[in-house]
Amino acid sequence: MLVFLAMVVGSHFAAIPYWLTWVPFALSVAVTALANGRRGTGAGGAPGARPLAVAPPVTGRWKALNSPADRIPSHGTRAYGQTYAIDLVAEPEPGARPAFGWWPVARRSEDFPAFGMPLTAVADATVVRADDRQRDHLSRTSWLALGYLFLAEGLVRTLGGARRMIGNHVVLDLGGGTYALYAHVRRGSLAVRPGDRVRAGQVLGACGNSGNSTEPHVHFQLMTTGDPNTADGLPFTWHGIGVPRNGEVFEAGPAHAAPPHTGPAHAAPAGPGDPRPDVSGAA
Repeated sequence: MLVFLAMVVGSHFAAIPYWLTWVPFALSVAVTALANGRRGTGAGGAPGARPLAVAPPVTGRWKALNSPADRIPSHGTRAYGQTYAIDLVAEPEPGARPAFGWWPVARRSEDFPAFGMPLTAVADATVVRADDRQRDHLSRTSWLALGYLFLAEGLVRTLGGARRMIGNHVVLDLGGGTYALYAHVRRGSLAVRPGDRVRAGQVLGACGNSGNSTEPHVHFQLMTTGDPNTADGLPFTWHGIGVPRNGEVFEAGPAHAAPPHTGPAHAAPAGPGDPRPDVSGAA
């Protein structure tokens, strides 16, 4: 993709055949499609892998989007260990979250109830990655802003690698070759650093709108390594909740904290989803 961009710029200064410019672009699309469609090599990539039971990463009333209860890979890609990832937007009450539409083109992060909500540890763990230096940008919750995200910003973020896609983030080592990733964390909100030991339910930071994100939301996933560039996704289920489906609103509270022993368990049945269309949670 970098070669494609260089050739586009270079064509203004040198006689580069027009068709030749698109060769690296086509190769980039092909390689990306192959990488995103690959099956994981670890247990998480195997069909029928048993989900790990952990506590939910949030408390309060939330709605699930891009859920692995509806399709796998849930985000349409296996890149960055996202095979079983899920997005969550806060729904403290119906209508509290600004609607998607034509106007305004963009909103401040503070306009969304998820922004600043606490993120909690899903199990006793060790922090292996923690980054909260990237800014929280305006929302992409209009048709014009969404077009900008997909046609321009998304491309640039892809070239920047995993860090630019997931934004501010924290990764926990749960033990047994399982790692939990929280993405799009609020800038400057992390209360932990690599090497810290945390307990289930402990506040790690706050929900933000950094990285490849349409609005403030929580992106959560389990994976096989602490580096999303090399990780395979792993399935999960939340104590007392299961795996909520797309559009399903659920309540997470202290009662859903992890019990003393958290081992593999089959996902509890998810409830019926909200039939309304929803456009959010780009990554």
